[in-house]
Amino acid sequence: MANKYVTDQARQQIGKVTESRTHEVERGAIRRFADAIGDPNPLFNSEHDARKSRFGGMIAPPTFCRSLGMAIPDIKLDMPTARGLDGGSDWEYLVPIRPGDRITVQSKLVDLREAAGRLGPMVFTTVETTYTNQFGEVCAIQRSTGIRY
Repeated sequence: MANKYVTDQARQQIGKVTESRTHEVERGAIRRFADAIGDPNPLFNSEHDARKSRFGGMIAPPTFCRSLGMAIPDIKLDMPTARGLDGGSDWEYLVPIRPGDRITVQSKLVDLREAAGRLGPMVFTTVETTYTNQFGEVCAIQRSTGIRY
């Protein structure tokens, strides 16, 4: 099947980067997030207990990045419908997020491909989102797949 929607012009959008957003991480936000996901781990809930850990203090649960949001690049495709699915995410965790950190979130379109589906052509987008602290250390990388059909 020849690509109908992922044309050379559409492929020129690969590498497109969103505007970055910065969030201040508060200790209370970490505790509320841990409570919301039902995780009683003292690393996420008790500064006193967390100081005895190898981290030397409270850190955010790995999935805390979800609460910081993800900017999605505006990808222009000449598709007649706007149906879409979340194709899942892969996460890489590098540096713990701590109370007081300023986390900058930025996303980039890294892949765009088309395949034949039961209902017609499907376009798969891969967006890579980085979560970087105020020291320039990448804390986490999220690679998300979106499916349009």
